[in-house]
Amino acid sequence: MFTGIVQGVGKIVAKEMPAADFCTFTVELPENMADNLQTGASVANNGCCLTITRINGRQVDFDLMAETLAKTNLGGLEAGGLVNLERAARFGDEIGGHLMSGHIMATTKITRIEQNEHNRTLWFALPAELKPYILTKGFVGLDGCSLTIGSVTDNEFNVHLIPETLQRTLFGSRQVGDVVNIEVDPQTQAVVDTVAKVLAAEKR
Repeated sequence: MFTGIVQGVGKIVAKEMPAADFCTFTVELPENMADNLQTGASVANNGCCLTITRINGRQVDFDLMAETLAKTNLGGLEAGGLVNLERAARFGDEIGGHLMSGHIMATTKITRIEQNEHNRTLWFALPAELKPYILTKGFVGLDGCSLTIGSVTDNEFNVHLIPETLQRTLFGSRQVGDVVNIEVDPQTQAVVDTVAKVLAAEKR
């Protein structure tokens, strides 16, 4: 599990793709994330839970399967690309964001950016299959960041980003058209799906 509080940005230093449906990323971790690493540990890359397969100092390998390559923005990254990183939460850690599984549900594109001196608002296309779970003032995971949803329209939603988020994550450099991973809040999903099932049963 993860908290959606990005701990650093990593650089993909190598990408090996022996087949169309499998590849290995070598990611260089920031110094603050490199202590006590273990093979088999989980690290969220742009919100996607990946398993460490090899450790060489601050450089670690992750294997990406066909499902990961197809369903996340990681499949489009090459050596030199950057990823938001978070190591798995431990018992006793402060939950500053919201609990996240690291299972990406869809990707979307940034449709527009509104900027002023201190704040940035990013608008995203709203995937039809996730529309029931994207609610005003609800939680959403975007590239591994736990964020509060601002406004929701029929085909877009936005989040408001403070300077700290812009400095610590890739959102400080994101541009219109960039593809972003989405994980909806699991509690919201459970409630919405349960209500939908009850209402469907009552109509029978």
